[in-house]
Amino acid sequence: MKIQTPLTDDVVANLRAGQKVLISGTIYVARDAAHKRIVEAMDAGAPLPLELQGQIIYYMGPAPAKPGQVIGSAGPTTSYRMDPYTPRLLAAGLKGMIGKGNRSQAVKDAIRKYKAVYFAATGGAGALIAKSVKKAEVIAYEDLGAEALWKLEVEDFPATVINDIYGGDAYEDGVRQYAIPD
Repeated sequence: MKIQTPLTDDVVANLRAGQKVLISGTIYVARDAAHKRIVEAMDAGAPLPLELQGQIIYYMGPAPAKPGQVIGSAGPTTSYRMDPYTPRLLAAGLKGMIGKGNRSQAVKDAIRKYKAVYFAATGGAGALIAKSVKKAEVIAYEDLGAEALWKLEVEDFPATVINDIYGGDAYEDGVRQYAIPD
């Protein structure tokens, strides 16, 4: 299924755990240090460097681009480090996250409450994923280096729905599917 950012409630409602998607449009890149700054800005009532409404944040540590490339390897990083900040961002309008690995129960509950979605990108496939990035720029927190806030324009970014608004969890489904009965 092809989807476009920013995400709407209707699009999110049509996504189910285990479904493969191709994402096009703008996505943002932020890791834990950038998340901390965003939440600190929210706490201080300061303007944010991005509009969260309907947006997707990709948990990635971008590699430097080689000559002629938009971005270097663009693989996902482990998502649980962002868990302490995620419910707050979802309450402020964030609609999607892309990373790898399981989320906390608090994040899963917030995904259901605020009608959002958690996607996984394939770990170890950063060079392949980078081909879907058409434009990349740092938009804030440049002093954080690899953890700066980036804005990406992507076309057919490949991802899998892991957690949906109905409580679906593709990781748990996978464990059940391949469990050896007692």
